[in-house]
Amino acid sequence: MNITEHHTPYPDISSVPSELSFEDVWDGEAVSDLIRSKCDHGETPAFLFLGRKEADLLKEHLAETFGEESVVTLHGTYYMGLDVVTIDCETFLSTGGRKAIRTLQDPMARRPAWRDRDVDALWQFRI
Repeated sequence: MNITEHHTPYPDISSVPSELSFEDVWDGEAVSDLIRSKCDHGETPAFLFLGRKEADLLKEHLAETFGEESVVTLHGTYYMGLDVVTIDCETFLSTGGRKAIRTLQDPMARRPAWRDRDVDALWQFRI
């Protein structure tokens, strides 16, 4: 039995259309508008999928802001709270996935509120 492994880039760009296209410059405002348009009931997309062209534009944009030495790769990079994923295609930009509400993920949200013992003691009724 011959089984050949066939790898398709995620997401499948033939069935998922690109949501933005850029000419020669990264447009952070357009990406921000796209992310906001996909936010619903406190949930936001989790991933920003970029083709090679868009990944290069983002690298240039980040290099202008933070310096070229700080942007060697986009692997492990978060942009506007989305995990950047470069896919193997010429041009593509889409958001995907869903993040849970931040308060459920944030351990600080589960910590009880800080209370000042001295002030709290003033308000206790003592019998």
